[in-house]
Amino acid sequence: MQQYIVRRALLNVLVIFMVITMVFLALRVTPGDFAVRQAGSQLPGHSAEEATEIVRHDLGLDKPMPKQYWEFVSGLFRGDLGDSFVSKQPVMQELKERLAPSIELAILQIVIAIMVAVPIGIISAIRQDTWLDYILRLFAIFWLAVPSFFVGVLLLYSLARWAHWSPPITNYKGFFDDPLLNMQAMVLPAVAGGLATGAIIMRFLRSQMLEVLRQDYVRTAWSKGLGERAVILRHALKNALIPVLTVISLLLAIVASGNVVLETLFQLPGIGFYVVNAIQQHDYPVVQGVVLVVAAGLVFVNLLVDMTYAWLDPRIRYG
Repeated sequence: MQQYIVRRALLNVLVIFMVITMVFLALRVTPGDFAVRQAGSQLPGHSAEEATEIVRHDLGLDKPMPKQYWEFVSGLFRGDLGDSFVSKQPVMQELKERLAPSIELAILQIVIAIMVAVPIGIISAIRQDTWLDYILRLFAIFWLAVPSFFVGVLLLYSLARWAHWSPPITNYKGFFDDPLLNMQAMVLPAVAGGLATGAIIMRFLRSQMLEVLRQDYVRTAWSKGLGERAVILRHALKNALIPVLTVISLLLAIVASGNVVLETLFQLPGIGFYVVNAIQQHDYPVVQGVVLVVAAGLVFVNLLVDMTYAWLDPRIRYG
């Protein structure tokens, strides 16, 4: 068990290093330069070339690429993601201020997805090829085909037109500061993202349950006279959840990327809304910091999933 976790942790460290390198290089070879955009407004008394060079020097963009990379990596080991080009504030501090809404939205989406997908997937599997199974499968296919941002727009339009209500887009409050206002702002994007995510989990869980229910040990449990609930929950579901956990961990990346659109649509002051503005302004440190924080979070979640594998199936410890 310990060796398995150590190997997975070392592999994740390599993944983080590759992400660091790719993000650093990608942002510096893309067209557009923050210094060019800011030079005219900050130094109107200089020529365009002189103003651009002055701004690039102040921001450290005129240094050789290897030196910029070294300063960037060494700063990461100190917990320093650099300063925003626009606000001049530490990126780490600005991320801390915007991290809570994004984490809350992602958790709510996963919770809604699991609450919808697990019972539907189980019922659809144990009632295979019945009218109930067809209805539930149609439900899942529908939400798979509809993008989450379209669901968000549809919810906004429907509630505004028929219920004369729209979620608050200003004065965002944390859950513990004002639970009612917080849920009013979070419920629509959470439902919009959770339904699409839940449809994927439901389809995969159904197929895994069907495969497990055909195994000999499940048939033996039936033959011993165990009740349906005991067979499904104690014997079939636990083994069917192992590959489903992999799908859930992969869906976290989809949730993180999809929340960029949802946060922008619902004006939530989270990381997604923050990074959209940073991309438009070519604010390299902010984009780097957001990508690295999201990547580190996903890697950590995947490590937890790997540890959960070993708990669900002890044989994995010796793999």
